[in-house]
Amino acid sequence: MSVADRRTGTGFEQDVRPLLRARPGLALAEVDTGSTPGFSGTKKLGTALRAAREGELAELQRLIYAEATAGARHRVLLVLQGMDTSGKGGVIQHVLGRLSPHGVHTHGFGRPTAEEASQHFLERIRRQLPRPGVIGAFDRSHYEDVLVPVVHDVLEDRQLERRYTEIRNFEQELADDGTVIVKVFLHLGRDEQRRNLMARLGDRTKQWKFDPSDLTARSRWETYMAAYERAIDATDADHAPWYVVPTDRKWYARAVVQDLLISALAGLRLDWPEPQYDVEEMRRRLAEL
Repeated sequence: MSVADRRTGTGFEQDVRPLLRARPGLALAEVDTGSTPGFSGTKKLGTALRAAREGELAELQRLIYAEATAGARHRVLLVLQGMDTSGKGGVIQHVLGRLSPHGVHTHGFGRPTAEEASQHFLERIRRQLPRPGVIGAFDRSHYEDVLVPVVHDVLEDRQLERRYTEIRNFEQELADDGTVIVKVFLHLGRDEQRRNLMARLGDRTKQWKFDPSDLTARSRWETYMAAYERAIDATDADHAPWYVVPTDRKWYARAVVQDLLISALAGLRLDWPEPQYDVEEMRRRLAEL
């Protein structure tokens, strides 16, 4: 591909969004988890690309935050789902870690507490939503409530379909209120997960991150993949799109998520708010003090 054909300024050969957007009838087994769609460079180049675009994302974050001070409702919600060791925490650390903490809100959803389990499954999600002007990121999310129960066969189809409907309505409500939703399934290969878990067990500084329940989830891999396929197919929408991102090469997944966020923010056509005061008068008064 010629230089002229490359997606100007992004480092990708083409827009990754249509390449990675979930399609009806998604078959995860057919996705090469070690591939790098839209990018033919090396790990070194991919890592350098992400680092080079940190300023671009930071500038967009400042813009959306500034607009909110003038009453704009825009905010971003990044939903990260994936099997254990797929790199959800790494994406948050490496993509959002260089942004101003005042404009970022992250939350990891584990097993519901007894109190949360007694409430509607979306209640704990609502409490962690980003406010206007903020980029929010969920490490796991409301989708756990249509994945884990399916894998463990504790939801009837009728109940499951009701939850899909509630999720669709919830995300439409968020979009109508100015939330830009970006949903990412970090698609990890089963062999790669074994290597990641083995490395975790072999590193004393990371053994605390290992949970024996990871092995139970791993033994139900195909069931989880089927649950993800069904959930993604049921809830993908233009206002809340799902992207299936191969993540055996975590440097690629991080660069892609960064690109998805930049594209989402750029699409808002943000601008610095006009001051609600006379600039020249303020300069004159300041000079006199």
